[in-house]
Amino acid sequence: MKDESGFTLIELVVVISILGILAAFAIPRFISLETEARIATTQGLAGSVRSAAALSHGLWLAQASPATVDMEGATITMANGYPDAATVDDTLADFTGYTFAAGANGVWTKVGAPTPATCSVTYAPPGAGAAPVVTVATGGC
Repeated sequence: MKDESGFTLIELVVVISILGILAAFAIPRFISLETEARIATTQGLAGSVRSAAALSHGLWLAQASPATVDMEGATITMANGYPDAATVDDTLADFTGYTFAAGANGVWTKVGAPTPATCSVTYAPPGAGAAPVVTVATGGC
């Protein structure tokens, strides 16, 4: 009688069935984690934008309200004591994974989001005597 080794067909079917069941539960959870990660990074960027605007405002106050301030070698144009929409991106050290577009507002959109327009951070420069408004859209993340 020969000594034979290996798996029986039943053992293989059981292992494949178990892997299929695990995959059915694991894949949706990983997809959800990707969305949650995009939302978290977008909210983190919004916090960074708020902090950078406040930091530049403090620098503006300390320098007796100039038209521009220098932050880390970048010249930031100020509007009502805060960065304007065109140069607010220069107040941030890094916003990798986002694209920036300046217009009336500064808008960062998440690269790779299912709907980038609704996975974004928007910086609205302030009016006189007000603070800038930073809004977060995470519906398309």
